[in-house]
Amino acid sequence: MLASINGFLETPEQVILQACLQNFAKITPQYPGVRAPLDPAICRVWLTKLTPLLDQWFGPYGRPWEMQAWYSLVTTPPAELAPIQCLPHVDGTDPTQIAMMLYLHRTGHGGTAFFRHRATGLESLTANDYPRYAAAVRADVARTGLPPAAYPTHGAPHFERVHAVPGAFNSAVFYRGNILHSGVIDNAAPLSADPAEGRLTINAFFRPAAG
Repeated sequence: MLASINGFLETPEQVILQACLQNFAKITPQYPGVRAPLDPAICRVWLTKLTPLLDQWFGPYGRPWEMQAWYSLVTTPPAELAPIQCLPHVDGTDPTQIAMMLYLHRTGHGGTAFFRHRATGLESLTANDYPRYAAAVRADVARTGLPPAAYPTHGAPHFERVHAVPGAFNSAVFYRGNILHSGVIDNAAPLSADPAEGRLTINAFFRPAAG
């Protein structure tokens, strides 16, 4: 299930200005760019407003939601991507982890695409699914070679794109983090590290608190 909110922020331009004041850095090797943490106080305010919607869309789980969020900029040129970054991915195999993407850019890049793995038919991965999926991807690579050094906007040849969110400015999309997905990145367009010019998003994860 996907859910979305248009006009997420009352003053998105102020949030972009705030992003320009952050110290962005490469936080994880999986993400093809740089990030800066969102102020926990902002997370608390947003979480208060989003909790009833998260319960409606994805729960309720009978426990409060926890939230982490980052300003994020895709900055890695396609030619410098690691092979794993050239495939659709999941954020984990826990279906109770919910991801949010808030789009704060007006670049030529798009939003988020969602995929089905052709060989297995899987669109999402659980812990039980993952070994079968990983073996099938290894077989794909053994048969056809590593994917080209490019963002997997269309998924070919081993994935089928089943849906895409356009990523309209100041819109947010919510989805389970174990769904196969990728950012829609124009492989021919520049990727700026300037939050005012680049593909700025706010990425968040929501999880039910430990019981």
